[in-house]
Amino acid sequence: MALFTVHLDVVSAEESLFSGSIKSLQITGSEGELGVMPGHAPLLTSLKPGMVRIINEHDEEEVIYISGGTLEVQPNHVTVLADVALRADDLDEQSALEAKQRAEDHINKHGGDIDFAEAASELAHAIAQLRVIQITKKKVN
Repeated sequence: MALFTVHLDVVSAEESLFSGSIKSLQITGSEGELGVMPGHAPLLTSLKPGMVRIINEHDEEEVIYISGGTLEVQPNHVTVLADVALRADDLDEQSALEAKQRAEDHINKHGGDIDFAEAASELAHAIAQLRVIQITKKKVN
């Protein structure tokens, strides 16, 4: 492993999505956006739904959507344990738009009959997926 990289594993219950040396990682922790580079202080935090932006050892960018999980940073190893993780290319924009609309409808139309925490969670997941899709589209165009 090169001197200016750290090993990263991104795994979900279904599969390992990334395993290799990276130069940097951007991710959304429970307290906000995090940037992780080689030499980062040890850290353990929960993760919010959003994007994992990886710059690998060859300066190539990879984007993964996660629905939440845990980040562990150790001196030579970083682990993202995701509840659900999908490569940006595997996200379906139409499904995400429909999920966002359903969540907004539940919040706006059902008054006291709704579990706001659940609806807000569904909305956050849909918005996070749409953000990942939009960012990867900008990169391609």
